[in-house]
Amino acid sequence: MTSADNAPEGDALNREPTAPGEAVADEAASLRVEVGEDGPVVRTLAVEVGKKRVDRAFDRAYRDLRRSARVKGFRPGKTPHSVLERMYGPTLPAEIERQLVSETLPEAVGLAGHIPLAEPDVEAKPPCPGEPFHYTVRLEIRPEIELPDLVGLPGKRPNSEVGEAEVEAQLDGLRERSAQLVEESEGTEAGTDHVLKIDFQGRIDGELFEGGSGEGVEVELGSDRFIPGFEAQLVGAVAGEDRTVEVGFPEDYAAEDLRGKTAEFTVQVGAVCRREKPELDDEFAKDLGDFESLAELKTRIFEDLQKERERTADEALRRSVLDALVDRAVFEIGPATVGRQLEAQLASLKQRFAGQVPEEVMREQLQRAREEGRESAERRVRERFLLDAVANDREIAIGDDELEARLHEMASAQGADVAQFERAAREQGWIEAIRAEMREERALQHLVDEADVQEPSEP
Repeated sequence: MTSADNAPEGDALNREPTAPGEAVADEAASLRVEVGEDGPVVRTLAVEVGKKRVDRAFDRAYRDLRRSARVKGFRPGKTPHSVLERMYGPTLPAEIERQLVSETLPEAVGLAGHIPLAEPDVEAKPPCPGEPFHYTVRLEIRPEIELPDLVGLPGKRPNSEVGEAEVEAQLDGLRERSAQLVEESEGTEAGTDHVLKIDFQGRIDGELFEGGSGEGVEVELGSDRFIPGFEAQLVGAVAGEDRTVEVGFPEDYAAEDLRGKTAEFTVQVGAVCRREKPELDDEFAKDLGDFESLAELKTRIFEDLQKERERTADEALRRSVLDALVDRAVFEIGPATVGRQLEAQLASLKQRFAGQVPEEVMREQLQRAREEGRESAERRVRERFLLDAVANDREIAIGDDELEARLHEMASAQGADVAQFERAAREQGWIEAIRAEMREERALQHLVDEADVQEPSEP
């Protein structure tokens, strides 16, 4: 069947949609279409294919059979029609039905002037020679949208001011990541602020198990990165001490063969260490990179934070304005259209994580996303329709020069050759999708520019 992506949009776009209850015909193509309405966004097409076209389809099918059939007692290409009819007659109409629908569906949709947004649903019965062939098509179409007043939509932009405390927090994080491990003096008891260097051997029922041993492993007490209970039993240990630690593996532990089992670990504590952060001075700034002083490092941190905060605030403003538009515009969308968007989201998810997670985990994630993602898919469809309507209302168009600049931008961001990237984009059919995305961005910016924006005074 013909999908919405492959529908003859050129004909449909150039033709006024046929009103429900009306019929349109193409005598030359032996095709007649009557349009019915099955809801605001659903149209039914009653398609009639003329008997001459049906007969030609049967004749063509028998000619093909005569050339290819190998019938005992007849030379290739010489089998009589009556013999072929007796042998293949019962099964041939079903094949001709598929051929006629595939051949005429794009023409019928084009005649009706409607562009399907999802795969059309077709119902048909096998055709008969000498009679017209009838089938019905149920297709979802773009809704008619009545836009609310677009000027003064409420929007909220979070305060983007960066405080001194945030800069200090970033500096402290840099010091934490630059900290060096320093061994404590002999006899120091390990506390939750210490890092132990240990060797360990784990046994279940007296037997060593795979993954249960290690040498020179660093354990940060209080981090809860090991099995629950493991770190707590090492508090108070000193360098050179041997300890026995007994823990139970959780029922949801990653290794299925260890779930719910109790293990005993023999632990040798090699060293008790503390993390020593560097002094916050000019030398620290120089060690981090191309900075001459601590003041210069602080300035860079402030500028980076400010840039990110501005970007986040602008995105929050755009989201709030778009939310306001969605809340004010009421229109219906069909389930198949939402389903198509959901499948696109799932395909994107699968591509993003392909090769990064096990196949079984991927299937579980996709199934969960399919069950939980319909609401977000419907939301995305609504946003896309609304922004397209706004772009039409504001007569927004993206010129070829602007599109070319965006392609250059995208290629540079990916470190790709511009010419090769553009060629791939055209071959893969991305060009119009990129143009549509740019048009959506422009439409949303128009709404933001005309919005009633509130910006809280507090950060």
